[in-house]
Amino acid sequence: MTLNRRAFMGAAAALGLSHWAPAWARQDRQWPTRPVTIIVPYPPGGSSDIIARLVSQHLGEALKQTVVVENKPGANGNLGAGLVVQSAKEGHTLLLCDVGALAISPSVYTKLTFDPSTDLRAVSMLAYSPHVLAVHPDVPANTVGELVELSKKERVNFAVTAIGSAPHLAAVAVQEATGAKWDYVPYKGGAQALADTIGGQTHAIMNGLLATLPHIRSGKLRAIAISKRERMDLVKDIPTISEQGVQGFESGTWQGVMAPASMPQETAERLAGILADIVKRPDISKQLGDQGAEIVTYPPDELSRFFNSERERWAKVVQTAGVRLD
Repeated sequence: MTLNRRAFMGAAAALGLSHWAPAWARQDRQWPTRPVTIIVPYPPGGSSDIIARLVSQHLGEALKQTVVVENKPGANGNLGAGLVVQSAKEGHTLLLCDVGALAISPSVYTKLTFDPSTDLRAVSMLAYSPHVLAVHPDVPANTVGELVELSKKERVNFAVTAIGSAPHLAAVAVQEATGAKWDYVPYKGGAQALADTIGGQTHAIMNGLLATLPHIRSGKLRAIAISKRERMDLVKDIPTISEQGVQGFESGTWQGVMAPASMPQETAERLAGILADIVKRPDISKQLGDQGAEIVTYPPDELSRFFNSERERWAKVVQTAGVRLD
C-alpha cells in the first residue's frame, strides 16, 4: 500500500515519529526558533565581513533573534561553506560570501567535500564591488601598461586573496591578455593581502573596491585601474582596465547569502525579502556606496541562475590558466 504525503505525516505524528522530519521542515514559518549564525568564510576586514557586520544587527531585529557573525577562513572560502553545508540539520546557519568565488571552486578544487550547486540554496544577492588593481606607492607604475612592462624587467609580487579566488583569476585574465609576468603571492583573505601590499611586502593587488578604497583614499595604495567597462562616478579618476587595452574586461566581488539546500524555498524567499529591505535602507546603502559597493538584490531564483552562469564563465578561465588544487 502506498501512503500519500499527508497520510504519511499524519501516521508519523500519531506514532511519535515527527522527529524524523528535517529541522527546516519542522520550522516552516516559525523559523528562526533560536539564534542565527552567519558564517563569513574569510578573515575579518574583507568585503564579505564588512557587509555581514553591517546587516547582522538589523537582521536580528527583523527576525527577533540574535544574529552572530563568525569568521571561518580557509581553502578560499570552502572551509566555511562546508561548515554551512554540514549545518543543514540544525537549520540556523547561513553563509555570506563572494558568490562568484564560490562558483569558481568546483573548477579549481579537485577534492571539494561538497557541491555548492546542490548542497547550498541561493537566498539573496546583496552587493557588488568591482575589483581594483592597485600598487604600493613606491612601485614605479601608474598604468596597466607600465605595470606590465615593469613585470617583464623585474620581479613584481602580486598579492591575491587565494589561489583560485575571483581576484586571482581576474589577475590571470589580465595577465593572459597583456603578457604580464607577475608572481602571485596567495593569502587566506583580502584583508591580509591588503595589509602586506600596504606594508610593501607585495607590490600589487587585485581586490574588491569596497575593502580597498579606504586605503586608496588614505594614500597607502595607488589605484591603477578598475575592473568595470565604464568608469564609476565615485572614482572617476580611476581608469578602467578595459580602456587600458583589455577591451570589455569586467570582474568583481558579489556578496550574497546562501543556506543549506534543505532550507525550504518559502523560507529562502522570506529571508531574501528581509535582507533586500535591510541593504536598501538609506543609511546602509549610502555607507556601502561611499565605499564603492553597489546594492544588488537578486532573489533566490535569480541568484541561482547567476551562480550557474558564473560557474560556466570562470570554468573557461580556469581551464585556460591550468589552475587546479587538491
